[in-house]
Amino acid sequence: MKEKGICMVISAPSGSGKSTLCRRLLAACPDMEFSVSFTSREPRPNEINGKDYHFISRENFQCRIERGEFVEWTENFGEFYGTSGKVLQDLLQSGKDLLLDIEPRGASQVKNQLQEVVLVFVLPPSLDELLRRLQRRGHETPEAIQKRFDRAESELKEVLWYDYAVINEDLDAAAKQLTAIYQAEKCRTNRLLGMIRRLYPTMKKEA
Repeated sequence: MKEKGICMVISAPSGSGKSTLCRRLLAACPDMEFSVSFTSREPRPNEINGKDYHFISRENFQCRIERGEFVEWTENFGEFYGTSGKVLQDLLQSGKDLLLDIEPRGASQVKNQLQEVVLVFVLPPSLDELLRRLQRRGHETPEAIQKRFDRAESELKEVLWYDYAVINEDLDAAAKQLTAIYQAEKCRTNRLLGMIRRLYPTMKKEA
């Protein structure tokens, strides 16, 4: 029987490079699977339904909220985002390691509902650099950029209750740190107790 999978949550303000780091982590760790969230927003160019998000209507999303289907959900910049509780638990119980790319409010909800969740916060090297990265995107108005920047300043305070912090100044170094966190979590004794006791059946069990 497989050990229960690891649920690794990564959060970061817009412009911190979180999406790129998540892709790097998944490429380096083939045992990890991306947890696809639901959203009420429209797909962006090159986004694929069922791979990047499950794109559903606002009405559909609200019905799922009422049925209690989400382990976490939030409204962000006027759109809903959420993670299916049943899908998450089924995959973890089957031994899948999951990566969740969600913002701090959602991460807090997951932390309150799952006993063993690994929380990682990605920070930009500075607020000045964060603003430059937001401006370089080139697809938002100055007003929208300022709104995201103001939100980022508030979200950065949430890092204090996360398990790990990664400062994304150098992309390669930050990606290696994320991979190291995942590999270390895979080796935690409490995660491997079942396997250890199967390998060493004479080991005395804790009372």
